[in-house]
Amino acid sequence: MDSLTSLTSFVRTAETLSFVQAAHLLGISASAVGKNVARLEQQLGVRLFHRSTRSVSLTAEGALLLERSRLILEQIRDVEAEITQAVSHPSGKLRISLPVVGYRLITPLLPHFSRLYPDIELELDFSDRLVNVIDEGFDVAIRSGEMQDSRLQARTLGAFRFVLCASPGYLQSHQPPKRSDELARHHCILFRFPATGLLQSWELADLRVTGEFQPLKLLTVNNIEAMVHSTLAGMGISYVPDFVVGELLKRGELQEVLPGSCVRESRFSAIWPASRYLSPRVRCFVDFLAAHWPVLNRMQDQ
Repeated sequence: MDSLTSLTSFVRTAETLSFVQAAHLLGISASAVGKNVARLEQQLGVRLFHRSTRSVSLTAEGALLLERSRLILEQIRDVEAEITQAVSHPSGKLRISLPVVGYRLITPLLPHFSRLYPDIELELDFSDRLVNVIDEGFDVAIRSGEMQDSRLQARTLGAFRFVLCASPGYLQSHQPPKRSDELARHHCILFRFPATGLLQSWELADLRVTGEFQPLKLLTVNNIEAMVHSTLAGMGISYVPDFVVGELLKRGELQEVLPGSCVRESRFSAIWPASRYLSPRVRCFVDFLAAHWPVLNRMQDQ
């Protein structure tokens, strides 16, 4: 930055052939302009001006530098203008990684975002595997749980909790459990994480259902949508995030089992590669999600 300051002082002095006039144009003192030019001469090892008490004129080296410097400063101004334009009107491709179930949360928000930022091209990658945000070239990822990678920055978007639920048909043909330990007498649908192969624990107020849990009948799936459809079909009781089944519970297509027994809460976060300067399109997308995610949660609770 010091070199750029010195170069700017040189160009303005060369154009006006006056340290005083250059200082006026730059809004600094004439002595500061003189020091900047002297620093540049010292760095280059040449004299750029012939100086006298009455006049300033360019040396041959100064004339050569002026020709090149004008082009450099013009290119810098062009870049600054492009960046300013990008900040006020973000554009370009934005690659986003989301869990498969994330479509339920983000797709309702996309029309509004696209109206606000029509020049941003969204590329959504839905996958339940744990993607490497940096190595795989994603700009943003939406994840639940805690962030482990110190190379990433995160912003919390919204919380969710888990619920136990079953279809009305299942609960009519099976006596609904009144306590958590009665779940062992029921058909249960468990979720296996695709990335790790581990089973999702059921964290209840008086019981933690893990892989050793042996219900009357067991179905295991590694896809949330398959779990929801199996639950709707009356195949048993499932433990699912509330945002996945909120509408089904409101319409009565599913019913909550042991209300208030689920103690686990989690949260969604937007994460992106850590850097000192955040891309305008990443910034506007993360800010948009943070502003509208709670609205989506309230809509689901109504």
